[in-house]
Amino acid sequence: MNYYLLKTEPTEYSFDDLMKDGKAVWSGVSAAPALIHLRAMKKGDRAFIYHTGKEKQIVGTAAIVAGPYPDPNESDPKLVVVEIKAEQRLLHPVPLSLIKSTKALASMPLVRIGRLSVQPVTPKEWETITALSKESV
Repeated sequence: MNYYLLKTEPTEYSFDDLMKDGKAVWSGVSAAPALIHLRAMKKGDRAFIYHTGKEKQIVGTAAIVAGPYPDPNESDPKLVVVEIKAEQRLLHPVPLSLIKSTKALASMPLVRIGRLSVQPVTPKEWETITALSKESV
């Protein structure tokens, strides 16, 4: 199993929207580095959902339920989508400021390459963020 982080602007599509919908097609990714990670996803992988904009925090988790396939709404075959299913809201959101101040997370793409919309997360980073989400900030 692999882990990822998916960024979304909560005013466009929030984790609450995903929870309400249950399942969603993750689309709209066009940057080549992000597409590399999207194409690597497999059914059963998991992802953190990160709210961008004013929030800047990880708010929940999702499971990849269908691996990459060509975006049916685009004519460019390089553009792919995956399907995700809501898992759970984190007990406490994990803000970017806490991620940046946590030594074990210093090499995360979220810290180093802030604009990347789809990012890999190592198992150790997943464990660290999950642990931080159980603490009151």
